[in-house]
Amino acid sequence: MILSFGPPGDGAVAAGLAFGLPTVCALLAYAVAALPGERSASLLRSALLVGWIAHGIAIAVDVAGIGSVTSGARFGFAPALSATLWLVLGVYQLEARVVPLPGARRKLALLGVAVVALAWCFPGRLHPNVGSPWAPLHWMLGLASYGLFGVAVLHAALLDRAERQLRGNPAAPVLAAPAPPVEGIPLLRLERLTFRFVTAGFAMLSAALVFGAVFAHPWRWDHKTVFSLLGWLVFAALVIGRYRFGWRGIKATRWLYAGALLLLLAYVGSRFVLEVLLHRGPTGG
Repeated sequence: MILSFGPPGDGAVAAGLAFGLPTVCALLAYAVAALPGERSASLLRSALLVGWIAHGIAIAVDVAGIGSVTSGARFGFAPALSATLWLVLGVYQLEARVVPLPGARRKLALLGVAVVALAWCFPGRLHPNVGSPWAPLHWMLGLASYGLFGVAVLHAALLDRAERQLRGNPAAPVLAAPAPPVEGIPLLRLERLTFRFVTAGFAMLSAALVFGAVFAHPWRWDHKTVFSLLGWLVFAALVIGRYRFGWRGIKATRWLYAGALLLLLAYVGSRFVLEVLLHRGPTGG
């Protein structure tokens, strides 16, 4: 579903100073942001922002193909993870200014180190043709849905933790209205945010699948297609269950985790098997 345009790579370290320098900067900044210590929280948040900017520059350089003598589209499981986490971090940077998300900064920074390093070591395989002129829109919609569901999973994890904290305190009502804040987070507000991201991600995923079905030539029933459709069905059931039957709490978050796992298997999982385990190039978007 997601492509990366840029310098040719065949499972080797990404070439060129233009790509390597912002990548190294992102790795160092994320590593600093992952350090413990609430007394220097402002400094650590600044490090996370610097890492996010450098991470974005690395992705932009990769997409633009700066320093590359060969143009084309490069498929890869690691670039997909990298771009998805970059979107998640972008939403976090904005949201954290309004809604406190305790504990998220360090975990996201550690994930940033992992995915940036992974994308540097496994840049994917180059294909000179991108197929349909509508393909970039399909990829962007798919990437946007990955990012939105990633943010929803982050919020669901915080929601589950908040619920466990409330359940551990018999004197505190669980999901009562109005729910008390947990570590500064109003519980019902966190729940509403989670499902807003789920709904937005579902809309993006639906559009991506429609464009893929209409403009894919030829249509293939491969692992990516099957897992993507299964993920769509799970999220459709979650959205209906939420707004029609009032699903909430652990029941709802389990459906969210299941759908996110299916989407992860759809592109990232299938590309990982082909690229790393079978050493084969991609056969489609």
